[in-house]
Amino acid sequence: QVQLVESGGGLVQAGGSLRLSCAASGIIFNIYAMGWFRQAPGKQRELIARITSSKTTNYADSVKGRFTISRDNAKNTVYLEMNSLKPEDTAVYYCNAYTSGTLFGTHEYWGQGTQVTVSS
Repeated sequence: QVQLVESGGGLVQAGGSLRLSCAASGIIFNIYAMGWFRQAPGKQRELIARITSSKTTNYADSVKGRFTISRDNAKNTVYLEMNSLKPEDTAVYYCNAYTSGTLFGTHEYWGQGTQVTVSS
């Protein structure tokens, strides 16, 4: 059974920091690209950060320079370090695991989400 379990969300003041974690189980973690998405009320879910199996990272312009994604393959965990938080970062944050290849096929999984609220 595949599980992605996020933690670390909460309420923080503008300018503050939070660190989200996503612990994966039931998958061969190191072959998956891991991503963090977020969805604010009334808005579409958006990809904000992604790290490949080879640890190449990509960020949405809205978080570039403030957020850092990293992974620890020994712990099957991906992190999102969020600094200089703004009220517009308020959203539910979701962890995503994705792999596509001839050997293992295509698989995608989602976590249940964790709420991040940034007060002004």
